[in-house]
Amino acid sequence: MTKNLLTIDIRDKGAVQGSDCTYAIRQALAEPGAKLVRIPEGTWHTGPLDVRSNTTLLLEKGSRLLFSDDENLYGPVFSRWEGVECYCMHPCLYIEEAENVSIIGEGTLDGNGSKWWAKAVEKKMQSGPITSIEKALASLNADYAEQPEGGGGRQSQYLRPPLLQAKSCSNLLIKSVTLVNSPFWTLHPIFCSSLRIENVRIINPYTAPNTDGIDIDSCTDVKVLGCFINVGDDGIALKSGSGKDGMRRGKPTEKVLIKDCLVLGAHGGVVIGSETAGGIHDIQAFRCTFDGTDRGIRIKTRRQRGGAIRNLEFSDIVMRDTLCPVTVNMYYGCAAKEGSPLFSLESLPVEPSTPSISDIRISNVSSTGSRSSVGFLVGLPESPITGLEIKDSSFSLATEGLSPASESEMYKGLPNPKGRGLRCRNVNARLVNVTISGMDKPIELESDAIVERK
Repeated sequence: MTKNLLTIDIRDKGAVQGSDCTYAIRQALAEPGAKLVRIPEGTWHTGPLDVRSNTTLLLEKGSRLLFSDDENLYGPVFSRWEGVECYCMHPCLYIEEAENVSIIGEGTLDGNGSKWWAKAVEKKMQSGPITSIEKALASLNADYAEQPEGGGGRQSQYLRPPLLQAKSCSNLLIKSVTLVNSPFWTLHPIFCSSLRIENVRIINPYTAPNTDGIDIDSCTDVKVLGCFINVGDDGIALKSGSGKDGMRRGKPTEKVLIKDCLVLGAHGGVVIGSETAGGIHDIQAFRCTFDGTDRGIRIKTRRQRGGAIRNLEFSDIVMRDTLCPVTVNMYYGCAAKEGSPLFSLESLPVEPSTPSISDIRISNVSSTGSRSSVGFLVGLPESPITGLEIKDSSFSLATEGLSPASESEMYKGLPNPKGRGLRCRNVNARLVNVTISGMDKPIELESDAIVERK
């Protein structure tokens, strides 16, 4: 894709290391026609940037685009933030309604996130907008108080920018670059098709709030290959909008292949949800390793999130030292109020916003050293998990350094677990040639759980 393109070095537009290069880089990216924009070795300071169609952005080895942490530079854009379409802060690097775009090379996109993270923690205690940009967003998002919360800070309207976001794009390649210190979610494609993410490295501190690695959001035909991710939230997450807004769009995430990826330290390795309203289906994850993640294979949703989750396949997965290697959780409790009827143990009426989970195949999994439990499979009484099969796999507990079994997942409304085995509630599952070791009771059956073992 780099042959016969107009080549522009940002220095040709006046970029100088040690100074603000925003204008020069924007000028290079705004050149008409097909082009290759070179970011040479060195650190280049910039504000938010936009990438147009038929552009190759080449980050050469040793280069670093360092984004400003001045929130006033990141004016409102209409996008999707934690599953809801709304006005939010401009992403650091934004690709909107474009085609034939490549972000390649061995350089680094640096989101300069420390200041953003510290503010995000403070904003957790803030009940409404305070700063000028928060008030501006609140005025644009008139119904923000009624929008579903995902834990990132919607009530304060401190809607931090992702590091790299692509919205409504096609034929997009992101290859070999490193993404670090994201203010919020790191790599976030929305409403995209024909997307390839290959050999990308994503690194954020584990303590950095809401810094997911890759969030594939209402996209189709996606390949995530050979990526390394070590972040402060979920590693590779698949989403499709939240609640009524996500159902209104009704755009699923589908036809996704994840292969040969290594995830360290994250809240989950490959994750489905919790924003599931548009549906998530036809997903394959092969030959991945999750080392020290809180969960490995993680599926999470709850009442009012909506969406059909189906036809998921996970195979040849190695997991080491997780809290819990496999979780399917329909009582996901993050950012929900205690005592909410969403978490009733009684069967409630099935509504359009009731999520469903079916046809999950997990095979050839090796999980060792689990610190809380070996599995968590909990559906809703009115919408139990069906068609779940685990085959040719082994799971074992750690022998020391155990955490409470209740830390296996983030849930509300459920009774505390009785043991550290495979917790099964409102689920119909089949286990074939599965070994569970390290506890007296390998399977914990609760309300309306049917587990067939062969």
